[in-house]
Amino acid sequence: MSRRTCWVCTMCRDASKRLPSDLTSEEVSQWAESFEKLMATKYGPVVYAAFLKLEHSDENIQFWMACETYKKIAFRWSRHFRAKKLYKIYIQPQSPREINIDSSTRETIVRNIQEPTRACFEEAQKIVYMHMERDSYPRFLKSEMYQKLLKTIQPRDKVSQVGDVSETSDEYSSQ
Repeated sequence: MSRRTCWVCTMCRDASKRLPSDLTSEEVSQWAESFEKLMATKYGPVVYAAFLKLEHSDENIQFWMACETYKKIAFRWSRHFRAKKLYKIYIQPQSPREINIDSSTRETIVRNIQEPTRACFEEAQKIVYMHMERDSYPRFLKSEMYQKLLKTIQPRDKVSQVGDVSETSDEYSSQ
């Protein structure tokens, strides 16, 4: 997240602010079903990252998203450059955004980034995913941010559904 205020943070401060028009109460409600569903939706990772940023613990989601991007790198030289960068930011001891992984996983990554493949951060990514799922995801579901988003979006969806019905009625009545 940049210095600009994200729409999630703005919404939490002022409920009258507009949410993305394609964010539905169905999507937001699905986030409570499982961490996997939260991470698979369009806005779930964005809102979850905003929550973690408020908790000053967003290094895990940032690393996870960086790994998702890393896996898509096709060129070997680009992958090598990005692997070194990910190591310096997230893996190296005392790095600025060091993630919590065991020493054997860290050592494996050190070996893997010499000739990086798309899977060289896979084990660390799984560990980080597990930390998020077990630790911060339950807090997210109980958070004021998530609860306020649920309350804000449900009335909006009902209003738009009523609007859809009346527009449909108008179309038929004019025929």
